[in-house]
Formats: sequence, C-alpha cells, structure tokens
Amino acid sequence: MLGDGSVLWGRGFGARGVTAVGEVCFNTGMTGYQETLTDPSYAGQIITFTFPHIGNVGANLEDIEATTPAARGLVVKQDLTEPSNYRATRHLDDWLKSHGVPGICGLDTRALTARIRDGGAPNGVLCFPADPGRFDLAALRAQAAGWPGLEGMDLAREVSCRQSYHWDETEWAWPAGFGRQAAPKHRVVAVDYGAKRNILRCLASAGLDVTVVPATATAEEILRHRPDGVFLSNGPGDPAATGEYAVPVIQEILERRVPVFGICLGHQLLGRALGASTYKLDRGHRGANQPVKDLTTGKVEITSQNHGFAVDEKTLPATAVVTHVSLFDGSNEGLAATDRPAFSVQYHPEASPGPTDSHYLFQRFVELIEANKKGG
Repeated sequence: MLGDGSVLWGRGFGARGVTAVGEVCFNTGMTGYQETLTDPSYAGQIITFTFPHIGNVGANLEDIEATTPAARGLVVKQDLTEPSNYRATRHLDDWLKSHGVPGICGLDTRALTARIRDGGAPNGVLCFPADPGRFDLAALRAQAAGWPGLEGMDLAREVSCRQSYHWDETEWAWPAGFGRQAAPKHRVVAVDYGAKRNILRCLASAGLDVTVVPATATAEEILRHRPDGVFLSNGPGDPAATGEYAVPVIQEILERRVPVFGICLGHQLLGRALGASTYKLDRGHRGANQPVKDLTTGKVEITSQNHGFAVDEKTLPATAVVTHVSLFDGSNEGLAATDRPAFSVQYHPEASPGPTDSHYLFQRFVELIEANKKGG
C-alpha cells in the first residue's frame, strides 16, 4: 500500500504476521542483496530490487554489514531463487524469517521503479498477514499516508552502537577470509552513525587502529582516545536532524585540527559543520553502478551508493571545495576543507557491495594523517 492509496498485490515471503512501514526506494545493484539489507543506512526504508533474481547466493554469516537487517522490507520481481553458492549456509527466506523481515514478490518492479523515479520515493506499507488474504486496507492506507517520512528524522541513534569498542578485523580475502590488523600505524576514532562493517575493515586494512564510538559521543569522549584522525561513518535519516548533536562535536574536532574523513551521512554532517546546508533528493542514489568524477584527478569512478540526502554545494563556504560530482544528476559527491585537514565523499568506497574503484580514499586518509603529523 503506497501513501497515495495505491495497492500493489503480490506473494509474501520472509517473516509472516509483520506489517512494515517506511519509505519505498529502489536499488539497482545486481549483487550484494545481503549486504544491502544489513546496511544501517537503509533504516526506515522498504527496498525494491530492480534486479529480478534475488536469493541466488543464499545467506551466510559473513556478508553482513550489521548484526541485524536495517531495511524494513523488500520488494522483488520473481520468487526467491534457490541458493547456489558454496558459501551459502541458509536460504534467504529462512534468514529473513529469523530477523522478522517481510518481503513481497510477483510485482511489476519496473513499473514501481519508474513510479519512484518520476514521482520520488513514496511512503508505503508492506503487509504479510499471519492469516493469509486478510487485509484491513483502510487501516493500511491510513498507516501509509500518516507515516511522517525521513525528513526531520534522526535514525542514527537507533542504529549506532551503545558503547565504544575496538575494531581490528581486516578485509575478506579468498581463501583465508577475514584477517586481523596486528601492526597499526595510526590511531583513529570512528563515530558510528550507522557504520558498515566493511568500512571499518577497510580502515583497519589501511593500517589504522580503530576505536568505534556511539553517534552521540562528545568531542571530549572522542579526543580522550588521542586519535590521529577521526572518521565520520555512513548512516540513515536526515543529516539536519542528526546534525543537531553531531555538528557541534565535529566543529570542535575541526578546531583542534584533527584530520577528518567522512562517508555518506558523515559527508553530509561534515558539510553542515563547515557551514553548508543539505536537502532531500527526489529519488536518491542507491546501487553499485553510479558514475562519479574525481575533480582532483579527472578520473571517473563507478561507485556504490545509498543516500537520499545531499550537500547543497552552492552553500559551501569559501574555505571548502567540491572534489567529486555525480555524473548522473550533477549533485555533490565529495568536498574538502582548504584551511583544515578534512575531506569526505557521498558514496561508499568500501564497496560492499559494489566496485572497488574508490578504495584509494582510505589511503588518502592515511596520507592526510601522516602529513598532519609532520606539519604538527
């Protein structure tokens, strides 16, 4: 049920007896559905997968970005595919049931995607009742229409860790799997607004000793770890709402001239900390095939993205420059401060799922830390 009262019928799978309400968006990625469903940036959203065959690699305990799925539901074209992968430990349907996530298949996902593309992401309710075929359509219509939407919503608190912890796991490599960082060169504090595990792995793989702190951590709590750099993670919700408590903290860190690197929501929060404003995109960028131009090198990267808000580059101060731009719609994809050691990107360079074109950004963060140490 969409917010305008439209009803789309299909076959349910996953968790029965669940009614999920959220923003209905679409993701164009052909792989990585398990990483997508567990990406905390999808909190508050129902995901339409444009790729028709979902479930073909099953589910496992390694391809997750958080312990539990953040997405509220999923929409797919075909019945879930039977798993056919040596790493699969269970069927996707069984995995969804264990986490209480409902899904619906048999819809015309092309038509739904075109509708979102042309009219923006609508509110919606996905209902898979315990009693088959029994729906209170009037109640569902009211629930969909009454959901407030993501604007003004701070979801980072919901998906952030509750206490600080240390992270040393490195990226997955065949056939050994995940490794450990035993000889880090620099200390970094990662502020968890909804951090993906593979981002933390990339930081560790770059030679960083990572301490993760909650989204609500104060500047004092961050700086007492004596970090060589501070990382601002991805996350869900409206950056203006999260920024009410996050921006003053980031501004104090910037004043101390501690190197800062932000991704996704962290990029938007850095932009706001520098004085820029943010706005909600009509459609958002969600997929693993998004072209972005790095203005500092002239190279084009194919990137993995998941965001519904963007930095308004027209409001950036003179002490900040645009470093990356979307080749889809021209929206801002990166910025850097000119008077402080700080930069950020809108997309997900850790590539989980997605291409690895942008892995260099983690090394750029390390180089910024090392340059700051030499200068200080």
